[in-house]
Amino acid sequence: MEEKKFDPYQFIGFILIALILTWMLYRNGPEQENIENNESIEQVSVSPSLEVVQDSVKQQQKVIAYGDLGTLFVPVNLPNLKFSTDNMILEFQNKGGGISKLALSDFENYEDQPIPMIQDGNLDFNIALNTKDGRVLNTRDFYFTPTLTDKNGLFTLKMKATLSERQYVIYEYVFPKKGDLFTVNFNTFGMEALLDNNKASKVTWTTDVFRNSRSIDYENRYTEFTFGYEEDRVDYLSLSGDDKETREGIRWISYRQHFFSAILIPNSTIAVAELKSKDLSGEENLDKKYTKRFETVFALPSQSGNINTQFKFYYGPTDYKTLKNIEGDLEASIPMGWGIFGWINRVIFLPLFGFLSSFLSYGIAIIVMTIIVRLLMSPVTYKSYVSQIKMKVLRPDIEAITAKYKNDAVKRQQETMSLYSRAGANPMAGCVPALIQLPVFYALFSFFPVAFVLRDKSFLWADDLSSYDSVLDLGFSIPFYGDHVSLFPILASIAIFFYTKMTTGQQPMPQQPGMPNMKIIMYLMPLMMLFFFNNYASGLSLYYFVSNLLTIILMLVIKNYIIDDTKIHAKIEENKKKPKKVGGFSARLQRAMEEAEKQKKAGRR
Repeated sequence: MEEKKFDPYQFIGFILIALILTWMLYRNGPEQENIENNESIEQVSVSPSLEVVQDSVKQQQKVIAYGDLGTLFVPVNLPNLKFSTDNMILEFQNKGGGISKLALSDFENYEDQPIPMIQDGNLDFNIALNTKDGRVLNTRDFYFTPTLTDKNGLFTLKMKATLSERQYVIYEYVFPKKGDLFTVNFNTFGMEALLDNNKASKVTWTTDVFRNSRSIDYENRYTEFTFGYEEDRVDYLSLSGDDKETREGIRWISYRQHFFSAILIPNSTIAVAELKSKDLSGEENLDKKYTKRFETVFALPSQSGNINTQFKFYYGPTDYKTLKNIEGDLEASIPMGWGIFGWINRVIFLPLFGFLSSFLSYGIAIIVMTIIVRLLMSPVTYKSYVSQIKMKVLRPDIEAITAKYKNDAVKRQQETMSLYSRAGANPMAGCVPALIQLPVFYALFSFFPVAFVLRDKSFLWADDLSSYDSVLDLGFSIPFYGDHVSLFPILASIAIFFYTKMTTGQQPMPQQPGMPNMKIIMYLMPLMMLFFFNNYASGLSLYYFVSNLLTIILMLVIKNYIIDDTKIHAKIEENKKKPKKVGGFSARLQRAMEEAEKQKKAGRR
């Protein structure tokens, strides 16, 4: 029997075959037929002009079980994909396929950082897919593979999650290189046999709204859940506390965080949506990072077993002009005031202030606008002051009538009204200017806190006209006042005190039972102003300071150079001697009081 010799070439052949088989097993993975998952280890397609930060960590795979769909090998250590547009800093995570960071690079918060809209897991955007066998597949649990392209001025990012060889889900994000509006397309493929057409999938959009201003309490007053519904209606959830509603026919949903908004615009009207708002600014929020939590849940019908839908998102400044230029009525999400107050802001103050600020600094523009408003209302101020002087002249006569008929209220009222009529004075004339100025006062009260153009604009000692103008940090907090001292509210309170003193000093202030003490009110109003406006926008306090200062100057000019007190007094004395028939409201009031007195006497008999 011949002994076999050792063949080195055969041994080398076996070694090569073993190496080739090992390489093929490593290349194809445990499941050769799952060709789709080869994409999970491919490099992300990125335009050469883009800077995409990628970790050097080795990409790994993890077995994920989707029920009867089998076990799949998906990427779990893909680095987050990052890129930037002219206005946004963006980052996407492969788990969930969503945005993990969105910051507005054109603006900064109180910490001098780009405005964070999405960051640190504050966003949950999930689509729950209902299957025919009763299971729920959440896109937040899927692992997606990104592909980013740069073409025709658009960044298009496709996030693809493969469920089986022929079943997959894609989020497609389309960002313009410039602008705050982007599109999200959500599509499922090959899901006809899987999804339950009788049970609609659900979209959940939850956001914890970041604090971006120095005063979290002030910012929270204007952080609000707003939505447009039906044809042209707009409504809000409660500003304070927690609130929830169910509404139909939703056209858009706005998560407004004072000066910045996240707005969802669905491709078609949402039939029914559950809306929730939760206040996060309480004591349990120790780091004061968030103001509110907003949540929206709505159904997403399927089409022939698959889902193909589109959303538009706006992440940007809550600026009236910017939102006005977007299709729809998104500018209605800004609380400009209801009814006539909102009309005054939209038609008068917005265009006027926009014109003035186009060539003046913003602080000077506020002062000039205040001067224009006060000059336009100077005729009302003139009539009001003349009425106050007449009431001052008549004060001795009114006191005499009060003493003479102190036990007969009807007769006292008759003689008083007769005196007013003969003297040509109207006690209500002093209230007319206040009533006329009320719409302007409330309109501007709504205008300044939401005027985005004032944000980060300085004037004198105020660093930001949209926030308070702190000149002294106390180091401790005073209830209802705050932990700082703002100077503009102090100046405004002083001006209001002198204005109130001048106006109340011209009128009689009889102390009757049940009537408030006007002197107390004279001191109380400036004090309330001081406390109430300490945390408000310094632009608003600047307006009230200049407005009251101008009113005081106008009244001094009218008193010293326009009105002659001696002539008014002489004319009143002359009118008092002439008998004059009481007419109009005074006559009706007098007749009613006489009738009441007759009935009272008849009852006694």
